[in-house]
This record gives sequence, structure tokens and C-alpha cells, in this order.
Amino acid sequence: MSEKRILYIEDNFQNKRLVRKILKAKGFEVLEAEDGLTGVEIASQEIPDLILMDISLPGIDGVEATQRIKAQDALVKIPIIALTANAMRGDRERFIAAGCDD
Repeated sequence: MSEKRILYIEDNFQNKRLVRKILKAKGFEVLEAEDGLTGVEIASQEIPDLILMDISLPGIDGVEATQRIKAQDALVKIPIIALTANAMRGDRERFIAAGCDD
């Protein structure tokens, strides 16, 4: 059985290093993007099994990147999990409405 592939869209180096280490130790292949536009491109090219989406990204934010990914027929069923250090009341609902799965 092949490794499950996770696309992690995150601009913070320390966060990427930590999450990469944890996921690789669990046997996942980790694809990475540092901004929303690159994340959308990699998702389109690589069709990962799961996307971990930082919300505060340079260029287009995670909400816009999620909307662009979910607008593509080939990507609509890929689960997207929103990650943010700055969650405010109502953010979860806003991220779900944008297309995030959790």
C-alpha cells in the first residue's frame, strides 16, 4: 500500500518543520507550499489525500485557497483541515462555509 500524501500549506518554517517531522514519523508523504497560490497549484498537480491549510498566508489567504481548490471537480472531495493560531469566535463556521472540512 502506498503512503498517504498530505499537502501542508504553511508559511511558518518552524510549524512546517514540526508538522513534517510528526507526519513523516507516522508514515505519511508530506508535500509543502509556502503560500496559497502555490498550494492551489500543488493540489491541482499532485491530488493529495488530505490538505492541512494555514489560514494566514501571504498572497491569497487560506480561505481563498480553499475556495479555489474546492471549485475544481478533481479536488472537491479532498478533505481540508483549517489551521490557525488566531482563531476568533465564528471562525470555524466561516472556514467550513469556505469549504474546509474541519
